[in-house]
Amino acid sequence: MSGHGGGPVPADVERAAERIAAYARRTPLLPGLPAPGRRRGGWGLLLKAEHLQRSGSFKLRGAANAVLALGARDIVTGSSGNHGIALARLAAPMGVRVTVVLAAGTSPAKAARIRALGGRTVSVAGGVAEREERARALAEETGAVLVPSSDHELVVAGQGTVGREVLADVPDVRTLYVPVGGGGLLAGVCLAARDHPVRIVGVEPAGTPRYARSLAAGRPVRLPPCDTVADGLRAQAPGEVPFAVVRDRVDDLVAVSDAEILTATDRLRRLGVEAEPSGAVALAGALRAGRHRERAVAVVSGGNTLAALTSRTSRTSAASLTSRSPDTSLTSRTSDASDASRDRGVPGASGASRMPGAPDRSGLPGPTHLSDPSAAGRGHPARRLAPTCTHPELEETR
Repeated sequence: MSGHGGGPVPADVERAAERIAAYARRTPLLPGLPAPGRRRGGWGLLLKAEHLQRSGSFKLRGAANAVLALGARDIVTGSSGNHGIALARLAAPMGVRVTVVLAAGTSPAKAARIRALGGRTVSVAGGVAEREERARALAEETGAVLVPSSDHELVVAGQGTVGREVLADVPDVRTLYVPVGGGGLLAGVCLAARDHPVRIVGVEPAGTPRYARSLAAGRPVRLPPCDTVADGLRAQAPGEVPFAVVRDRVDDLVAVSDAEILTATDRLRRLGVEAEPSGAVALAGALRAGRHRERAVAVVSGGNTLAALTSRTSRTSAASLTSRSPDTSLTSRTSDASDASRDRGVPGASGASRMPGAPDRSGLPGPTHLSDPSAAGRGHPARRLAPTCTHPELEETR
């Protein structure tokens, strides 16, 4: 994997889509907000339902691409929860040791879910920066492979399959709203849309606008630790890999307050979409922009709410007490039962109740194929705009 200058390129997203086809669900597009003046149908804003993804968030895509490509037997990562859940969900049943470093303030339910899936958790007292430092040190001490939650070419390419699917399903989409934490998802979507005339808008919590500050400075800038209801988007600085991609392709950045995020979360709930606050950030950005007259898509990035995590963890724990027989398939039976129930009656979602594809004797999956190649990539590049944002002035840490 090498783009010009060593970074990921759009072809890497295509390779990722083929690699993870048997492990990641192709999530549906759901109706969001109707376009004004349209009496019937004609939804102006659609929702990319990554809350229905296996592991409960888009993070499974990047985790799967990295795990399957690297073939590591011992993995360390730093995570706010969802990336760790995704790695444990995929890798632990393969016999891969997964250690997840968690910062202070991480959801206890997410930490419990990681452990229930077979992962090991390590906590640090500081914020995301200290978490990442500890993860790097652990990887060096143990010889494990470090798989960051966003700052990795394979992770970025895997997350790019979200954008690839959107562009294949809605080729006339005008604006795509993407939540921004470390930037892996935004960078992946930017890669998938590099040659497509779609406007890419990154949406950050107002308290931690690390991409807005970094793009203004022309380099990655680290901000102080910040509390936000969007607990999955607390990264203090952009990753070097995603920053380079985002810098060259993003059209706009929007900052949203916690109140706006909670309003969007409630609005999703009233639409029947159970999203965690981090998963509602893109919708909050779309609501702030008020761009409902055009065809737009907002990524609902995760659905690992406290209720969902508690339910899944309880079922996993119960299953472990009643069944001790070995199972080398890449699946958690109780999690898949939940996945299958969420699929029923959801347009565009896969009805399979198990993650297809089992590992061979090496612990890696057999060959997969791409069943629905995207037409994305056609058309002319979008006109670049100077990214704009609304954010508080924060002191840069040194």
